[in-house]
Order: sequence, then structure tokens, then C-alpha cells
Amino acid sequence: MLNKSDEFLEDALFIRELAMKHNKFFEESIPLIASENIMSPMAMEMLLTDLGFRYAEGLPHKRYYQGNQIVDIIEDKVTDLGRALFNAKYVDPRPLSGTNSNMAVLYAFTKPGDTITTPALSGGGHISSAPFGAVGFRGLKTLNYPFDVDEMNINVDGTIKLLKQAKPKLAWFGQSVFLFPTPLKELRDTLEEIGSTVVYDAAHVLGLIGGKQFQDPLREGAQIITGSTHKTLPGPQHGIIIGETTEEKWKKVQRGVFPGTLSNHHLNAMAALGVTLAEHLDYGEAYAKQIIKNAQTLGSELSKLGFNVLGEKNGFTKSHTLAIDVSKNGGGKEVAEKLESCNIILNKNLLPYDDNKKSMNPSGIRIGTQEVTRIGFKEADIKELAELISDIIIKKKDPEVMAEKVRDFKSTFNEVQYCFGKFKPYQYIELFK
Repeated sequence: MLNKSDEFLEDALFIRELAMKHNKFFEESIPLIASENIMSPMAMEMLLTDLGFRYAEGLPHKRYYQGNQIVDIIEDKVTDLGRALFNAKYVDPRPLSGTNSNMAVLYAFTKPGDTITTPALSGGGHISSAPFGAVGFRGLKTLNYPFDVDEMNINVDGTIKLLKQAKPKLAWFGQSVFLFPTPLKELRDTLEEIGSTVVYDAAHVLGLIGGKQFQDPLREGAQIITGSTHKTLPGPQHGIIIGETTEEKWKKVQRGVFPGTLSNHHLNAMAALGVTLAEHLDYGEAYAKQIIKNAQTLGSELSKLGFNVLGEKNGFTKSHTLAIDVSKNGGGKEVAEKLESCNIILNKNLLPYDDNKKSMNPSGIRIGTQEVTRIGFKEADIKELAELISDIIIKKKDPEVMAEKVRDFKSTFNEVQYCFGKFKPYQYIELFK
């Protein structure tokens, strides 16, 4: 019988048991969500430290709290690693997420009533750039770049025309469905002519940029990069802002971070980000190359098997992401749920020709290869994965049989790669005895 002081222990144990089940579920599943990844053992260690219980408001060596002398050294090192990885003058590792990074930049460079230009949601834009997201909370008006479905990218001529007409204070680029590099080079002269601050949301492709396998936004016309740090960059759920701009503009960014949009900045996650940046300096190029190889292989194989994979004209993708029109296979919601029932995890997604009202049942699905690459998938494994997806969706084989096949296939991938040390993915780290 429980003591009175432990009357809610059963509730806590129930939550713990569910967390264990969650780990087991992902251990037995193939994770293809384009916005997720798993960390290395050393980065995970950082989340368990005393850093997670402390505050450090402000900038290093200028804190509002005592007890930060070691935190300051850690943050300086994380900042230096970020500068080295992205070849950037400025890095702020304090934001709590990609959306928080975006909010800080909006706070820094806009005021309510300003007009900014952004990608449309249906063209892959992130929700923070939508009227009901961070942009709306800042009281901004948005104009969306025209989108070329054939190229699966923003239309250059139409975007130049829009920029010249609107002369936005801030021009926002970067997407959540990000198959090909943004044509920043082609837009650069226009952006400089109208004097817009150019912000590039690199949340999805940050690891590809750091691995020098995508585009280099700071050398192509962007002044500020924002991002989350847990997608193709396989770190903690945290944020980062990177800049190649004037000191005056960077001070505005720093004020946008604190006190603009956060107080404490989750010091354990910041330390985990530092470890991830160090690992990416050593392993990022090889990791990014394999992510893209796997994505292109999966796009090609799924196309051969009868799926309508978008972007075929340009090789399906040059990132970690694929966009697939499954309207003839039951639609995005049905396909994602069928695959989930067989332990293949991805998400339904709007496609460029979808109305935003279809967000809960869009035409498409989105696939990312960064996490399966992290646990060792190579091209041959990707081809087997494509067959599994086809068997479930096109051939409509028995879900219970397919789920068992998926579990058997996944069981052979037992090590986190492209990092310091060795670690079995998805294991539950048990502290409570």
C-alpha cells in the first residue's frame, strides 16, 4: 500500500510506462518525419545535467543571475562552433526553437503594420510565416511569392515583380517542404535594390548547409539565417540564429532574442547543441551527402513503383525531403494513417495546388530521410523501404503482416552514426529505481 505522500506515484509511473512504450514503438518503426531526428549519446548526456535547472538571462559575462561563470564558457564555445560550422560572423544559440528564432527576428526588424514577403503555406512555407502564426502575432501583412509547381520552387520572375512592387521591409525565404535551394542568387540584385532585410529560415536544411551539400545562404544574399536544430542538424529541440550583417542589425537580433521573446534559454539544450555542432564539423559532410543520396534514391524508387513523386524534372529533391501526391491513393490523411498502422511514420502535407482548408486532408505526404540515414540506411536499404511502402499502399497487403515485416527490417539498425561514441537508438535511459 502506498504512503499518503506517494498517493500520486501510480500516476507518475503510468506516465513513465507510456514513455517507455513510446520509445519501444519508435524502436520498431521506420521514422520518416522530415522535421525530426535523434541525438548522439554525448548530446543526450547534456540534457540530463544540472544545466537544465538553471537560469542565465542575457549575454555571456553580462548576466542578471549569479552562478553562470561556467555557463558563460559553455555558451562562448557553442557560439564559436556555430561560427566555424556556418562560416558566419555572428551566431546566437539562445532561441528555444525555430519558431522562437523567427519571432526574435520579426521583433528585431519589423513593427506592427509592416508588409513582408513570404512563401505560401501550400508552397511549403512554415506556419510561423502565415497570418495565423508568428507573423500574425506581430501584426504584419504578408504577400506570398508565386510558386512554380513544375520546378517545385518559387517563381523567379514573378517574385522579382512582387518584390519591386511591394518593397517589403523584410523578405523571408525558406520552407517546411524544401526540395530544392531557394533562387537567392537570381533575386539578389532586386533585394539589394529595394533594401530589404533578407531572412532565410533554414530549419529543415540547416545540417545540409553545415555539411556544405545544399546552398550557402549567407554567400547568396541572405543576411540572417534562422532555424531549429533537430532536423538535418541532429541536435536537441532548440533554435539558433546566424548572421552575416552589420553590428547594428545584429544587436537588434540579440535584443529580439532577449528580452524580446525569451527569458532563460534552456542551458542543457544549448550545451547539447554545442556537442552537435562539434560532431557536425567532423561528420556533417558525410552525413549530409548520404541524406541526399537516400532521398533521391527513395524518390526514384517510389516513382518507378507508381507513386506521383513531385519534382521529377529536377531529380525529385536536392535535400532530405520528398513531396508525393497521393490523391489517387486515398489522400494524404488516409495514406499516412495506413503507413502508421504498419509502423512507417510520416505526415500528410499540403501540396502547392491544395487549398489551405485541406490541411487536415491534403493531397500529399511528406517524407524525410535524415533520421533513417542517422541510424545507418544506405541506398540498398532505401530500395527495400520503397518496396514496403508500395506493398502497403499500392498492393494493399495485410497490415499486420506488413507491420511485422517493418519491425523485422528495422531491427537490423542498431547504432546511431555520424557522431562521437556509440549508442543504440531509441533505448530508454532508466534513472528511477
